[in-house]
Amino acid sequence: MDWRDEGILLAMRPHGETSAIIEVFSALHGRHAGVVHGGASRKMAPVLQPGAQLDLAWRARLEEHMGSFTVELTRARAAMVLGDRLALAGLSAACALCRYALPERQASPMLYSATVALLDRLGQPGWLRDYALWELTLLEETGFGLDLQQCAVTGATDGLAYVSPRTGRAVTAQAAGEFAARLLVLPAGLVTDAALDAQAARDALHLSGYFLHHWLSESIGRPLPEARARLVSQLG
Repeated sequence: MDWRDEGILLAMRPHGETSAIIEVFSALHGRHAGVVHGGASRKMAPVLQPGAQLDLAWRARLEEHMGSFTVELTRARAAMVLGDRLALAGLSAACALCRYALPERQASPMLYSATVALLDRLGQPGWLRDYALWELTLLEETGFGLDLQQCAVTGATDGLAYVSPRTGRAVTAQAAGEFAARLLVLPAGLVTDAALDAQAARDALHLSGYFLHHWLSESIGRPLPEARARLVSQLG
C-alpha cells in the first residue's frame, strides 16, 4: 500500500535512536501517523517542526499498519513566527486541536484548506479573526456547527449580537432583550468583515471555546488541549 499527498505536520516524537513518529493532517487522507526513518537526525530537525507544510509519500505492507513516511519540506512556518509569541501560540493551538478533534484517516477537505490558509496568515494583521473563524469551521466539520446566519427569534440577518449557549443560534440585541446577560457575545467580526479589536478577539474565542468545551469536548470525553488555553491566556 502506498500513496502521495501533501499535509501539515501536527506533531513529532522520537522513535528508537534515529527515527521519529510524525502525525500529519493531509489533504486527501486526513489525520495520519507514520514513521520517518532518520527523523531524529539534526538534518531533519528543521523539517519536522509543527505547522510545516510537507510533501508526503506513505508506504505500508497493509493499509491498517502505521507505515512509514518519506517527507519533503515545502514551507516552514514555525520559524516564521518564532519571534511572535501570540502567533506561535496560535500555531500550537491549531495543531493541537486538529490532533484532538479529527478522526484518524478520514479526509476533511474543507477544514484542511481552512487550516492551510490560517497557518499561512499567522502573524499578519487580523490573523486572530482568521483563527476564531477557523475554530468555528472546526466545530462545523466535527458536527457541532453554529447557526450565525440569522436571528433565531425574528429571522433578521442584521444586528446579530448574541448566541444562545443552549442552541448555538444567533439572536439580535433587540430579540435578546432581558435575556442578554445569559447569552454569549457574538463579535461583529464573525458575521461581517469587521476587524476584531482585543476585546472582540477575547469574546470570539470565548464564544467558540464554550462550544468546543461543552459540545465537542464532552462528546470526545477528554479535556481540550492545553495549547488552546495558553493561546487564550496570552490575550489577557
